[in-house]
Amino acid sequence: MLVNLKEVMECGIKGGYAVGAFNVTNLETLIAVTDAARETGKGVILQYAEVHQPYITLDVIGPIMIEFAKKASVPICVHLDHGSCIESCMQAMRLGFTSVMIDASSSDYEKNAATTREVVRWAHSVNVTVEAELGHIFSSDGKTSQSEESGRRKSDFINVEDAYTDPEMAKDFVKTTGVDALAIAFGTTHGIYTRKPVLDLNRIRAIRECVDIPLVMHGGSGLSKEEFQTAIRNGIRKINYYTYVSLAGAKAVKKVLDKADPEDNIFFHDIPLLGIQAMKEDIKRAIRIFSLEV
Repeated sequence: MLVNLKEVMECGIKGGYAVGAFNVTNLETLIAVTDAARETGKGVILQYAEVHQPYITLDVIGPIMIEFAKKASVPICVHLDHGSCIESCMQAMRLGFTSVMIDASSSDYEKNAATTREVVRWAHSVNVTVEAELGHIFSSDGKTSQSEESGRRKSDFINVEDAYTDPEMAKDFVKTTGVDALAIAFGTTHGIYTRKPVLDLNRIRAIRECVDIPLVMHGGSGLSKEEFQTAIRNGIRKINYYTYVSLAGAKAVKKVLDKADPEDNIFFHDIPLLGIQAMKEDIKRAIRIFSLEV
């Protein structure tokens, strides 16, 4: 069933666990996520990130995501991930998305708050929930994987030591904007980890004590089960997870192709099935970890 972010997270909030949020880049990923949700009996968040536009556009995959969610036997929220501007969020809402993220975190605090407040005003008028970001979540190569300004990296003009979310600032931001969920920075990064991240897991608890809305972890791929579950116990209620799902699908296909005899007939229609199965199993594993079941 199609629900908004508040609705899908309600069980997680009551149960003290986090809901998995998985980016969709093609039909195969969409099938893997929804099948995993059905088989585990857990609600999930289907996400479309603007950074994935080269693979498939929002206007093409968005309506399909919504249709899958409507037909699902578990609650599914359809969410725009890292919307770069008000217009992107409006486009997602017009398509029928039930939740949007406005990411103005590369702007100064005042502009971030003002932009978020404007999106919240429009979204709440049509029962759409809003996520925002406070602090700066880098990619594993030192860049931001979601936005750049004038060709410069975020790390070129932001002191990484100052990038973590400040609890008191988070309190003011939530009060000022009326946002429904907040992505916070505490040391995770987007992409494949090239070195072990330095996490400030206690910061989550400090922010949790200052705000009464769900906290979101971006850059969740690559952490250990213990790190995930400590973050959840400290207050994380939504976890974005994509990179290692995509890797699982690709590795499964590569393994079969590497073992195949050059004379074997390998049909293209069989290849997506290999990826779907591997991605589904990785997503199911993640859902169980986020639900504190393992």
